[in-house]
Amino acid sequence: MRIIAGRHRGRKLIAPAGDATRPTAERVRQALFDMLWHAPWGGRMAIQDQLVLDGFAGTGALGLEALSRGADHVTFVEKDAAALAALRANIAACREDAHSAVLAMDIARVPRAMVSCGLVFLDPPYGQGLVPRAVAALEAAGWIAPGALVVAETGEGEALVLPGYEALAERSHGAATLRVLRAPGVAC
Repeated sequence: MRIIAGRHRGRKLIAPAGDATRPTAERVRQALFDMLWHAPWGGRMAIQDQLVLDGFAGTGALGLEALSRGADHVTFVEKDAAALAALRANIAACREDAHSAVLAMDIARVPRAMVSCGLVFLDPPYGQGLVPRAVAALEAAGWIAPGALVVAETGEGEALVLPGYEALAERSHGAATLRVLRAPGVAC
């Protein structure tokens, strides 16, 4: 598993052994970032200089890819100990400590945000209905900026309803479905 593009292109990322962490495949990350970069509702500013939250971060592949492509800062949220060890090692290998924060906790218990994020990645375990619960917790704590892009990876065929969010794109990639939604409100 590697970073696909940007200043860390080709950097190898480690993942913990076993099935507890399911990193987003390189081809799916490529498709996602191409979509964010080239869609009429996206563009360069969807990533560059953004404050990003990578929820259910696992190895941190999504957030580190965003940093590699010009995001300003990523807050990673992860609770699994093995995933946290891999995440911290990957941040250090990319030398992104100054542009990263790691919250070692359940996403439902995140503290109040100091600043909200314009780009949010949510890649929870499939089939458990965790995206709506995570979005509710993040909204309540002020992590999701008005008009933010929220990218959710769910299992193929898994329903996702987020009242007030505008569906911008949906793409299936094998067992994964990527959805990009815009949070209510006007983008900052």
